[in-house]
Amino acid sequence: MDAAGLIGSSRASYATMKRRMTRKPPGRRADYRWFHEIATRWIDNDAFQHVNNVNYFSFFDTAVTYYELTERVVDLYAGPMMCVVVEVQCRYHRSVAFPDRLAVGLRVVRIGGSSVRYEIGIFRNDEDEASAEGYFVHVFVARATQRPVPIPDAARAILNRISVPD
Repeated sequence: MDAAGLIGSSRASYATMKRRMTRKPPGRRADYRWFHEIATRWIDNDAFQHVNNVNYFSFFDTAVTYYELTERVVDLYAGPMMCVVVEVQCRYHRSVAFPDRLAVGLRVVRIGGSSVRYEIGIFRNDEDEASAEGYFVHVFVARATQRPVPIPDAARAILNRISVPD
């Protein structure tokens, strides 16, 4: 390949890479269907004076579990089934720090045979744009065997209350 071909190839690769790296803008509160309030704690901050990345996953887990508990998606303590996390992801838009108040927004984007995918937004104080967003996949499993089981119709109906088109 000559120099012109290499330069053209590099530009095409750079353009392709740049397109792939373009981030979707942060979601807004109106994009989510259910909210759980969480207060940050002093211990949540790290050496950089913002909430450490790992805590966002805790916020996700707390909000999803609180929803499933209070809306009676599953009996978390004694029912024949429970939910386990099989996949989680987070995309950060801006930092949050103690003493921020957080609103953790949930929506369901997919209900499968035995799994549900929640999308989650973390909103700082009264801001309308998400500071972080991600998803959380729960699989319904038999408590005794830890093997996947179908989502019961009653649970599916509750999940559909906060469902949005994928």
